[in-house]
Amino acid sequence: MALAHTLLAALRAPLKGLIKAWVETRLIEPDPGDLPIDPALPTLYVLPHSALSDALLLEILGQRHGLPPASGRIFLNDLALPASVALPTRQRRLWRRNRALEAPFRQALEHLETHPEADLQLIPVSVFWGRAPGKRFGLWRLLAADSWQLTGRLRRALSVLINGKSVEVHFGAPLRLRVLLDERGPTVANRKSARLLRVHFRRMRIRVLGPDLSHRRTLIEGVATSREVRRVIGELAPAEKRSPERLQRRALRYGREIASNMTYPVLRFMDGLLRRLWNRLYDGVEVRGLDRVKALAGDHTLVYVPCHRSHIDYLLLSYVLYRDGLMPPHIAAGRNLNMPLIGPLLRRGGAFFLRRSFREKPLYAAVFNEYLHRLLERGHPLEYFIEGGRSRSGRMLLPRPGMLSMTLRSFRRSAAGTGPPRLVFIPVYIGYERIIENASYQRELRGGKKRKESPLALLRVLGQLRQRFGKVTVSVGEPLQLGAWLNDTRPGWRDDLTQAKPAWLTQSVPELGNELARRINAAAALNPVNLVALVLLATPHHAIEASLMSRQLALLTALQRHCPGGRHVSLPPGDPDDWIAEVVALGMIERRPHALGDILMVTADQASLLVWYRNNVLHLFALAGLTAFAFRHAPRHDLEGLLAQLGPPWPILARELFLEPVMLPQALPTMLEALCKEGLLQPHGDGWQRPKSLEAGEQLRLLARLMQPSLERGYLLLTILLDHTPGHLSRDALAERSQQLTERLALLTGRDAPEFFDHKLFASLIESLEAEGWIWEQGERLWFDERLRSAAQRTGELYDPALRHRLQLISHG
Repeated sequence: MALAHTLLAALRAPLKGLIKAWVETRLIEPDPGDLPIDPALPTLYVLPHSALSDALLLEILGQRHGLPPASGRIFLNDLALPASVALPTRQRRLWRRNRALEAPFRQALEHLETHPEADLQLIPVSVFWGRAPGKRFGLWRLLAADSWQLTGRLRRALSVLINGKSVEVHFGAPLRLRVLLDERGPTVANRKSARLLRVHFRRMRIRVLGPDLSHRRTLIEGVATSREVRRVIGELAPAEKRSPERLQRRALRYGREIASNMTYPVLRFMDGLLRRLWNRLYDGVEVRGLDRVKALAGDHTLVYVPCHRSHIDYLLLSYVLYRDGLMPPHIAAGRNLNMPLIGPLLRRGGAFFLRRSFREKPLYAAVFNEYLHRLLERGHPLEYFIEGGRSRSGRMLLPRPGMLSMTLRSFRRSAAGTGPPRLVFIPVYIGYERIIENASYQRELRGGKKRKESPLALLRVLGQLRQRFGKVTVSVGEPLQLGAWLNDTRPGWRDDLTQAKPAWLTQSVPELGNELARRINAAAALNPVNLVALVLLATPHHAIEASLMSRQLALLTALQRHCPGGRHVSLPPGDPDDWIAEVVALGMIERRPHALGDILMVTADQASLLVWYRNNVLHLFALAGLTAFAFRHAPRHDLEGLLAQLGPPWPILARELFLEPVMLPQALPTMLEALCKEGLLQPHGDGWQRPKSLEAGEQLRLLARLMQPSLERGYLLLTILLDHTPGHLSRDALAERSQQLTERLALLTGRDAPEFFDHKLFASLIESLEAEGWIWEQGERLWFDERLRSAAQRTGELYDPALRHRLQLISHG
């Protein structure tokens, strides 16, 4: 043993030199300079298990970043201690019994007990050589690095060799040892310190590696033979006149069709591939709010719910999480993506596939529900898109109930058993300056048929890599803890956990979807393209002086500073001139030099494309645009009059655009004050008036036009409804008639924007009117009373007489 220690000491210096030359740290978190280390206290580093490679790497990083030394000795008065220690791990020996393991802090604690003035700070350090999820089989489990099984010396040497270019180091917050010492003495404090550190290290491993993965075959067999699946087989066998064995084989086929097969080599490959792809496609990927996720990842089941704007969303979020030290989620993907070549790669990257509909497929539904339940119950991070498909209009789409309903049912099922997981939804906004699907979205909005995904379509996308796509922002919204949300909205949800489908579940699913949609929108990122789109599309002929564009861009960002449209809204760096130059460089607008000042303009095709980017962030300016619209044709207003006119359309707009819930009487005075600060309004007696400045008046008109399409859509629908007696029109007839007449209005006014007369918007508008109590359905017909007519009359005063006359003419055909 003494010879081994002597040999190890002799090899320590050359091994340290080898690691210094070979190893590269892919991620160090937090930045060593941000560690709240007290320089007046001795520092003891703690590793989760004994590994020479970890200790040597820690020494190198300490020297490189100016941290307290991680080698040699530290001193507590006259007591010498090693600068770094490892928690003991139990090793199985055939020839001797396992002894009780004791944390290595007893000596220090005994010293602190007799020296009240002394203290010691512990810094836990987790080192990950590669990031293999803990899968029990396969060659890479033998060779590649960290999993849930501790590595031996040979495996550690191979790990350093293979994964030396992909090492992550995570520092924990310093822990004062004296805090743990109480009247029970050093023995209890020693055990307590070990327990706290082991909990920390376990949470860190879960955060980085995710829970231990079962082998795919074992998981599928467990799903197919579960109690719920066997119950459905028992019901189907006599009905379909099939043997239970045959249905059991079908369940296994469904399981293989659905289940992911996340593997470490593919994660590593995808990381390298996507890093090159993003560097080629984008000028940068900016991530905001990820600290909120990291604070929850160690001891919560995370369900990521991003908005769905592009096929790249699937890859981008997983890449960002992996790059920043979090385990990529299992991703629910449509079966249309399970195509040759692409499907197997996505499956090994964490995708599991589902069919568009489970109707008339009770066995498939049972298998999928059981698979999802097992993922959630074991704490695996999950990702799905609550909108269902990608947004072709750029708006947040109405959440679909499918995956949300299955998640809620799984949560209830766990509550009836061992207790529900600490499940948290993570809303994520993804904002692009340019998307690769521009052309296909425009074609589909104009009535073109959606093309089927195929490897050939992917090759066409790869052909665009020479183009510039600007920057992309991934912004994390406010997390929603499901248990707390249910306690607030459905206090009795635990009362009868044995009931298959309680009444509250049907109501809670859409409420949960709307809340998550609002939280996604509240994290929207303003960028140069969507800001320029907001301004340029508000001009009558899609052309504007460059100087006025700069002033209007500055106004929009100033309004967001005064009255943010969401809790986590972000503004772009730079100034308006930088933003204009960026959008011109991306080819989204044109700049025409002119002797009297440059002019910014767009072609018809460019304008049609910019609508998508405007709609990404239109909701942030809903209240500002609505307030400005009130002054468009009336020079002055008081607060009472404004509330009377804006009160009816405001909740409808809030539902359409998924705005954070805010009462208009509280929000409107703040917005009026902000418009006064920016010179767009002036106080006048007990109210406000338009300024006399022509420049300020033009800016106010541009701001008002932001909400004009939504307000005109709503006013036209109400005009059509009120032209008929109550109970005359059905829901579908009203939506179809409104869509036709709005399309006619668009043609007559030269507004080439298919999303303006999108049928889905009218269906959503009818639902909003119903939710607000303005209309109701009875016998498949829509009914209303005089309250709606009175509200429509007040709202109609917002429009100039010429526009009201045109809308009435169009509505009468």
